[in-house]
Parts: sequence; structure tokens; C-alpha cells
Amino acid sequence: MLVIHIVSGTLGLLLGPAVMWLDSRGRGRLAGYAYVWTVVVICASATVLVLTVRHDLWWLIPVSVLTLGLTLLARQALSHRGTGWSHAYVHGQGGSYIALITATIVVSFALEAGPLTGPSQLIAWLGPTIIGTPLIELWRRKLDCQRPWRERDWVARGVSS
Repeated sequence: MLVIHIVSGTLGLLLGPAVMWLDSRGRGRLAGYAYVWTVVVICASATVLVLTVRHDLWWLIPVSVLTLGLTLLARQALSHRGTGWSHAYVHGQGGSYIALITATIVVSFALEAGPLTGPSQLIAWLGPTIIGTPLIELWRRKLDCQRPWRERDWVARGVSS
């Protein structure tokens, strides 16, 4: 199970940026679905590992559920481009990727160096979010600017494209 988790986690970390790049160009549908299924495997294997081997990492189960939820939010928003779709898509896709990075950092430290305490714990937990959130918002604004002006006007009036 650990091998499956490590392989799927590595694949998720590699697929995430590729999916974001491809989706920004309207070509990421298959890669996006591959990312969703990869996150499903990551979350399922993390849950099995926590329940069977590392009970002290119980907090990864709700993190897994939220990560999967963000991934599904992103795909749903991308396929139903209504009002506010770019917020839901970018923050869902970017948030799920930040969660993968955060879990990788926190678990790596927890497994190798023992439990994180003090400032190192804050850096591991908050660092990816502090760095990633402004980048996500810049990406969202760039996506909104790339769309034709008429489409932006239609979406602003509540007419989905």
C-alpha cells in the first residue's frame, strides 16, 4: 500500500502543474481526469495507511477528504463555466495541489525527523499556503483576462457559456 501511495503521490505532484497549464489553454480534459483519479488513489491509500499503520497521523483523513473535494470542485467548475467558475476552478485545483504539497512536507518531516514543533511546524503547514495562494489568485486573474470580453459580459449577467 505504501508503494501505491508513494507512486500515486509522485504522479499527483507531477500531474498537478501540467493539468493547470493545460486547462489554462483549454486542452487539459484527459489530464484533468487523470489528476482526479490520482488524487482518489492518494486519498484512499493515505486513509488505509493511517488506519492500519500510522494512527498518529489520523488528521490526514480529513485532509484527504478536503483535498479530493477541492479536486472535484475544480473539475465541476471547469465543465460548467457559469458565474464565478474561475474562482471555483482555480482555488479548487490550486488548493488541492497545495494540500498535496503540504501533506508531503508535513509527513516527510514527521516520518524522518519526528513530530514537528514550534516554528518548523508553522512553516511546514502554512508555507505552501502562504506561497501558493497569491500565485493561485494571479493565475485566476490571468485566466479571466484571457477570456474574450463578450464571454466575460455574458458570465457577469449570469448567462453561462
